[in-house]
Amino acid sequence: MKNEIKIRVRDLRKARNITQAQLARTLCISKQSVSNWENDNILPTVETLVRIAKYFSVSTDYLLGLDNKKYIEVTGLDERQIAHFQQLIDDIAEKNE
Repeated sequence: MKNEIKIRVRDLRKARNITQAQLARTLCISKQSVSNWENDNILPTVETLVRIAKYFSVSTDYLLGLDNKKYIEVTGLDERQIAHFQQLIDDIAEKNE
């Protein structure tokens, strides 16, 4: 489980092009904590795990390696805008096949 959190937090952080220090500030924790997760030394607390999941728009199950689903937050968008995003996602997925 530790290894999954290590990989997923690091990959999500790098995909957003943010440093460990920036993630730590966002989550109101120390940079050392982020470094320790990514080095497989410790696990985040349950409360912090939830904050990480919310920040990256993933589930806690995803962070724990129990689920591979990723989500995009679309709250506040109308149905037409959501359909447009879905079409973009489908087009990109089709090109990657």
